[in-house]
Amino acid sequence: MYMMEKVRIIVGLGSCGIAAGGKKVYERFKQEIDSRGLDVILEETGCRGMCYHEVLVDVVSPYGRGPYGHVTPEMVKEIVDTHVLDGYVVPEFLVPLEDRMSLYKQQRIVLRNCGEISPESIDEYISNNGYQALEKALKQMSPEEVIDEITRSGLRGRGGAGFPTGVKWGFASKSLGNEKYFICNADEGDPGAFMDRSILESDPHSVIEGMLIGSYAIGANHGYIYVRAEYPLAIQRLKIAIQQAKDRGFIGEHITGSDFGFELEIKEGAGAFVCGEETALISSIEGNRGMPRLRPPFPAICGLYGKPTNINNVETLANIPWIIMEGAKAYASFGTEKSKGTKVFALAGKIRRGGLVEVAMGMSLRDVIFDVGDGIAGGHEFKAVQLGGPSGGCIPASLLDTPVDYESINQTGAIMGSGGMVVMDETICMVDIARFFLNFTQNESCGKCTFCRIGTRRMLEILERIVAGNGDQNDIELLEELAQSIGKTSLCGLGQTAPNPVLTTLKYFRDEYESHIRDRRCLAKACKELISFAIIDEQCKGCGLCIKVCPAEAVTGEKKKLHVIDADKCVRCGQCVAKCKLGAIARVDRY
Repeated sequence: MYMMEKVRIIVGLGSCGIAAGGKKVYERFKQEIDSRGLDVILEETGCRGMCYHEVLVDVVSPYGRGPYGHVTPEMVKEIVDTHVLDGYVVPEFLVPLEDRMSLYKQQRIVLRNCGEISPESIDEYISNNGYQALEKALKQMSPEEVIDEITRSGLRGRGGAGFPTGVKWGFASKSLGNEKYFICNADEGDPGAFMDRSILESDPHSVIEGMLIGSYAIGANHGYIYVRAEYPLAIQRLKIAIQQAKDRGFIGEHITGSDFGFELEIKEGAGAFVCGEETALISSIEGNRGMPRLRPPFPAICGLYGKPTNINNVETLANIPWIIMEGAKAYASFGTEKSKGTKVFALAGKIRRGGLVEVAMGMSLRDVIFDVGDGIAGGHEFKAVQLGGPSGGCIPASLLDTPVDYESINQTGAIMGSGGMVVMDETICMVDIARFFLNFTQNESCGKCTFCRIGTRRMLEILERIVAGNGDQNDIELLEELAQSIGKTSLCGLGQTAPNPVLTTLKYFRDEYESHIRDRRCLAKACKELISFAIIDEQCKGCGLCIKVCPAEAVTGEKKKLHVIDADKCVRCGQCVAKCKLGAIARVDRY
């Protein structure tokens, strides 16, 4: 058949796509193309953000374009037969229109190339205006003009603190010394957060270009990307991108014919959450144990190897090329008065459209969760959203109209953080959520500060008693006292913010704490020490599925007759509830 241009088949192979079976889908397309001798381009790309539809495949042809969702190897032949050869899309395989439209409710600056280009092709990056911002900065702007442009854009650090990026660069620029360092902090460790990983996997050159521009602005000639070793795909694609940039002359001496030279290395971290803190990260790169130190002096004055050092996170740097090309005014047109631009969020938890989204600052939490994210999965009611990871807090339904900007989120008791947004419904116990996050920070404490090391342990012990139904009437007061002390006396941000999940759940969900302590009841019926399982007579049909999955042999009964759960044998694992298709097993109060 006659084609105006070659058909392109693009398979999503970010970590989400690979986990869903993307490599098998890719190989199946390759087999179909090779066996038929088709003149078709087969490509891979990163994460488009619609992780809930992986494996995602785009077929780009003159007759129409996907995307196809939940693609399996078994679907490949029909896609090739119908779309590639006959020129008709396969409607039943398409991602639903309303889900595709969710992309148009976003403002994609950081994610502009994610899911659109091959992360392993510098040519595709260049064809999408890649490295033009670097050339503009080196050939048309002085370092001071670059810093001024970033300052006027209003870009604030996206790692959590929200410090103005241009001001930060200005400090490092003014520091004396011929040797300076520029570091990309890719040590993303918040539970439920995967923004930086996806950016590095999908568009590594944008981060490298942002680092090059920033290094030129502050006068640094050596840089590190500090990325946790648990991100093997991100590391692999970063290595490819760095080598490609070297081969094209974007890394090395006399970049684009200028006097500016830069060398870039990858430092793989061991996965300690505390290494997300700047001074701990610096210590780790130097080959020491990742532990924070007192500030001042700040890294801009005395950082890596005692030299002036600037540190920005992945998302911050991915904004830089766009700002240089489009201008500070264009970037500042998005967002609010004090929080300019866009923010990337990783939507996780009890939400229909889980994945990556990028929205203009100032959009309400309600719009992010219910409009962009399509609301709560499973037919349950929204209860809370957790922002800022272990350093953040839980925001209740009554505050859903809070704008997403630094000041408004801080007023709730939570923080913006790096962008993790974990959505919870009424089946989630807020006391147990506080216990979960405190357990994380307690395990990740470096141990340097007494209050962080021991205080978080005491708080965790209290929470474990409460969720087990053994709480004391004085426990709430003691939790608040410990939280205030830990926040005031800890050296770094990990300890200073570790009590936030407890404080916000106490502030907005105090009744759940009181119910656990006073009545030995979990209002969400989620804490297994406080619940039992019971079979509802009129709904049980005796199918036997619950008997098959029970690991403790606590369920008995004849086929097609009412089954019974032995409460003494039951280990309250919940497998019977998950397996029962009739909803015949209920969680009930144990006491």
